[in-house]
Amino acid sequence: MKHSLLTFSAAAATAATLLAAPAAQAQINTPQPSPKSTVMQRVGLTDVTVAYSRPGVKNRVVFGTLVPYGKRWRTGANATTSIKFSDDVTIEGKKVPAGEYGIYTIPNAAEWTVVLNKSLKQGAEVDGFKDDQDVARFTIKPYKLPAKVETFTIDFADLTPATANVELSWALTGVKFKIAADVDSKIAAQIDEKITKAAAPAPADLASAAVYYNDSNKDLKQALAWIQKANVAEPTKFWNLNTEAKIRLKMKDYKGAIAAAEASKKAALAATPPNGEYVKMDEQLMAEAKKMGK
Repeated sequence: MKHSLLTFSAAAATAATLLAAPAAQAQINTPQPSPKSTVMQRVGLTDVTVAYSRPGVKNRVVFGTLVPYGKRWRTGANATTSIKFSDDVTIEGKKVPAGEYGIYTIPNAAEWTVVLNKSLKQGAEVDGFKDDQDVARFTIKPYKLPAKVETFTIDFADLTPATANVELSWALTGVKFKIAADVDSKIAAQIDEKITKAAAPAPADLASAAVYYNDSNKDLKQALAWIQKANVAEPTKFWNLNTEAKIRLKMKDYKGAIAAAEASKKAALAATPPNGEYVKMDEQLMAEAKKMGK
């Protein structure tokens, strides 16, 4: 009787294993027709991340057929396309708080509507989200691409110290919208803390502030004062001397620009190893200053 019970138990265990085997087997993993992609760009001091799936044209008519005009589109494939901001931003004039949002679009031949919505789980059910969850809504103009883009692409372009364009390209159609980050107030706060209120500002902070003011076309006299202090403290930093030369050139102080560029070139040649890139930039700047100063 004991032997029979043991035999029955073993048989039952084997049967249970066989029944469970199909559920335990891993699903075959194959490439997705519309693979996932994530692109990230720092705009000013703000990180912007876009996560989306990338369908292909595959010999289909895309806009107006595959993607109907006048209807909401998930702006990609599979799950909802999302965009995430680490700080508050402005998009096409609309204030958008820091956070992650779904990107929904309504394409038309002459104009697209772009909607940022708090819902991230709609997927293909684009008519299910609520308008009162919209964070921003704006219109942009489509344009014809010079060459066919087979795979739907979202990317960043036209970067400045505080802005960037988000570009959507597919088939022969492109659209883009501008993101502006709040850089000035953040940098102003840092300058106030590290330079204005500091008893002895660090040369690196002085140089960073000068570069920002020069690149942003702010107060050049102030930028020059900062970079001069940095160069007095660290006279062998050829990249800072080059910054002084660029600021002086922009201020139309051609003699001063040439002198600063010559000092930068000398320091770059004396560096270990010598920095040929800055030597070339200094020579180009001197030539430009001489031409402009005639």
